[in-house]
Amino acid sequence: MSVLRLCLPAFLSLALTVFSPASANDSVAAMRAGGLVLQKTDGIRMDAEDLFVSAREIRVKYRFFNHTDRDIETIVAFPLPDIDGEWEMDDTLDSSRTLPFITWVDGYSVRTEIEKKATLDGAEVSERLRGFGLPLEPHLASTRETLNALPEARLRQLEAAGFVRLEAASDTSGRAFWVTPLWTLKTTHYWTQYFPTGRTTEIEHLYAPAIGGAAYSLIGDTGEHVDEPQAVMRAKYCIEPSVENAVRRRRAAGHYFTETWIDYVLTTGANWSGPIRDFRLVVDKGAPENFVSFCAEGVRRLSPTQFEVRRTNYTPDRDLEVLILTGAPQPE
Repeated sequence: MSVLRLCLPAFLSLALTVFSPASANDSVAAMRAGGLVLQKTDGIRMDAEDLFVSAREIRVKYRFFNHTDRDIETIVAFPLPDIDGEWEMDDTLDSSRTLPFITWVDGYSVRTEIEKKATLDGAEVSERLRGFGLPLEPHLASTRETLNALPEARLRQLEAAGFVRLEAASDTSGRAFWVTPLWTLKTTHYWTQYFPTGRTTEIEHLYAPAIGGAAYSLIGDTGEHVDEPQAVMRAKYCIEPSVENAVRRRRAAGHYFTETWIDYVLTTGANWSGPIRDFRLVVDKGAPENFVSFCAEGVRRLSPTQFEVRRTNYTPDRDLEVLILTGAPQPE
């Protein structure tokens, strides 16, 4: 699928200094040594996916059809995007990730299990972290507080093992080092699902995503120091020059911008039999005056805050990454 780079006018009154994930498509899976392993199935097709993405909530509804001559019972997994230690999140903001992850199957509520594991350079290190007395979540403020409270000798031990990066602190906090966790958290919701032969099964998820962002956006900023990060953002979110120019005009009028990021794993949708027959995406930017940018084709405006993408026989070849820019007057 070719990707059309486009940006849409959008704004959100939320200034963040955090990074975090949203969600993912369902995928058939199996429990094996080492945890959940995603698999491809040829017996169940995804007839429809209706996805709503905003900073406040994620809603997704699927219609699956078992086109074989036998009933199929399998583990279905819903993996969240990875979180690494470069992402910093306040525990109070992270409360949104602990809100109920709600699943319905044919209108009935279903309880899901949760698998969390930590990896470092591709290897699972969950038990090693627990042995050091460290949590699996590298992004939480509480994790950083735990690390900052460790004696230097233990921090040097963690550094030698590759779990953290130490940098001499240059602030006035009294700490000797900035400590950055280097492991990655992988989180997956899963449950056992029964797909009757020749029948449609509807699965629906609803939850409030943790969102990421930056307290100061470099989009529309000037100077050589911003060339490389701006290029990265353009490629990731398909930001058009017209949007950057509009942001520059707002900057000239005395505004600064913050960023909000929402990620959603789409590519696991390719694990089902054939393409997604009917795919619909709605992105809500939160406020009419925001700027929003994401990579997609055929985007159309539904309302002052919502934009829609529709596909037939769609095989996702990249995940969804949404950028929302929020402007505010510079403080006096």
